[in-house]
Amino acid sequence: MTGQVRTVDGRVAGRRGQATRQKLLDRLSEMLSSSPYRDVKVIDVARKAGTSPATFYQYFPDVEGAVLELAEEMAKEGAGLTGLVSGRSWVGKAGWQTSEELVEGFLDFWRKHDAILRVVDLGAAEGDKRFSKIRLKILNSVTNSLTESVKELQSKGRVDKDLSPAALAGSLVVMLASVASHQKGFQSWGVKQAELKPNLAMLVHLGITGRKPTK
Repeated sequence: MTGQVRTVDGRVAGRRGQATRQKLLDRLSEMLSSSPYRDVKVIDVARKAGTSPATFYQYFPDVEGAVLELAEEMAKEGAGLTGLVSGRSWVGKAGWQTSEELVEGFLDFWRKHDAILRVVDLGAAEGDKRFSKIRLKILNSVTNSLTESVKELQSKGRVDKDLSPAALAGSLVVMLASVASHQKGFQSWGVKQAELKPNLAMLVHLGITGRKPTK
């Protein structure tokens, strides 16, 4: 952890304090992976971190405050998703590769952060603007880059100029997010992970280019 970390009352935390704070976040992250968000209590997080509830409250106002910290860190990592699209080609075989790598990167990110993303989705669905802002930040990392890709293809006459780049890109990203959050559910339909990726990549490629991919 770098930079200044402050306690709830505004004091700058020392190295040991920062380590304790990070341990609390790590234990909370683990608990979210195995327990419903509403069931996670401060006393349980503190116990797993080998400290006390009083120490927890030095760094976070409540469990929700700590969850928001985890979500913000995740959103910073999510900003890197833009690299899956920005500056990439959508023409020929390169376009198919872009589609595949976008889908794979998106699904991998969702699997890695499944627990905290479920909480973010829950908070956003309940109208909590803090969680909605974080969710939008993650989706924007891809939506904005895809929007620029569509505009570029339109400028070259490869995509219908009557289409709205932002609407097209946004729709595809929401589709990706929905599929990514439902990955385990596909198994109940008999869909294997190895089958999901190429079919989803096909939809993305068709959505952006309007053409079947060249493999």
